[in-house]
Amino acid sequence: MYVYERQIPTLARPDVLVVGSGSAGAVAAIAAARALQRLAPQATVMLVERYGFLGGTSTAVLDTFYGFYAPGERPFKVVSGVPDEVVEELRLLDRVIERPNTFGAGTGITYNPEILKVVWERLATRAGVQLLYHTFVLDVVAKNGRITGVVTAGKKGLGLIEASVVIDCSGDADVAALAGVPYERAGEIDPAQTLTTTFRLANVDVDEARKLPRSEFVARMTAAKESGAYDLPRREGSVHITPIAGVMATIMTRVQCIDPTDPAELTLAEIEGRRQALEYERFLREQIPGYQNARLVALSTQIGVRESRRIYGEYRLTGEDVLAARKFDDVIGLCAAPIEDHRAGADTRWKYLPEGEAVDIPYRTLLPKGVEGLLVAGRCFSATHDAHASVRSMAQCMAMGQAAGCAAALAVQGGVTPKEIDVRKLQDELRRMGATLEVPEV
Repeated sequence: MYVYERQIPTLARPDVLVVGSGSAGAVAAIAAARALQRLAPQATVMLVERYGFLGGTSTAVLDTFYGFYAPGERPFKVVSGVPDEVVEELRLLDRVIERPNTFGAGTGITYNPEILKVVWERLATRAGVQLLYHTFVLDVVAKNGRITGVVTAGKKGLGLIEASVVIDCSGDADVAALAGVPYERAGEIDPAQTLTTTFRLANVDVDEARKLPRSEFVARMTAAKESGAYDLPRREGSVHITPIAGVMATIMTRVQCIDPTDPAELTLAEIEGRRQALEYERFLREQIPGYQNARLVALSTQIGVRESRRIYGEYRLTGEDVLAARKFDDVIGLCAAPIEDHRAGADTRWKYLPEGEAVDIPYRTLLPKGVEGLLVAGRCFSATHDAHASVRSMAQCMAMGQAAGCAAALAVQGGVTPKEIDVRKLQDELRRMGATLEVPEV
């Protein structure tokens, strides 16, 4: 924290402040606002976002929700509640595609990310969330070990937002790091996951492209790389259909970045990601049937970051927990997705949970050590590298956001910190909202 020489104007005093509007943050704000309508009707929720739209990775990078369904012979649903409403609102406005994942990660829900921007806004504004775009959080304000607000920056300069509870959904644990919460930086213990710039291609002959078997697609990519004619760091990336006729979307590029929280390094990663995107486009047009007349029409707003900072919370979920499908008394959500590790190299490593099982996500993984008045949700939650590689899917981020929002509402109602709330009341609130906390019976 810094000492400022001039008075910073107070912009707002919401009861709950959510920082970052990705899948975790958007749902956290919606859930908090809805819960407070019942628990403390006069309380307010504000959501601060650096871009001019909601959604984070769900609208700026990707076009598919993973993690809603367990893979395997019985693809049961593990995430519900507010996340279901996001999908249903998408269906009302546009075509939504449910498609099986090639690697067995469970059914994916593919959408148009431009439409999703509108969906997130509709759900948030209907719930009464106050939105503040084009705003960065620069610092935190704390008293006696409890966060009481954040310092922001925008076109008008610095501003102060005071709040009873702050939820850090920045993805990079920005608020937690500024508050002095201990964290593991990606790559410190285990090799960090790589970054990906996604892109979309128009004018694809989709019927022709889908005739090529997956194995042949990978073989052609490998041969192209080994020929020396193409620079393709990853040789088993994916390209999939979208709700728009003739448009295909990709997850292909693979960029190494030592520290995604360093603007200088992230700048180089952005440049490299776009360079690779053009190279993969060239490969598809020249080597894969159906892409001869294709053209790149969109690059992700930013490069996709899989992991950066992961906080140390009251509990740290491990890879062993995930693969054993461990249960916890303070469960606030479920995950059945495999460990999906995008390390440097040509391939991706996968480890699967037992058939028909899911791991519990403990509430304690959302509670940072050493600081009061703060929750985290999303990919900065408390987990080891391996556990994170499973539970970082967007549906799980939504489940964590739903729990963090409800927890914040209960804390505001009771005049306590998030660590002091009754977890059973939190679970009751989540069930009231429609969340899934147990693996459904056959």
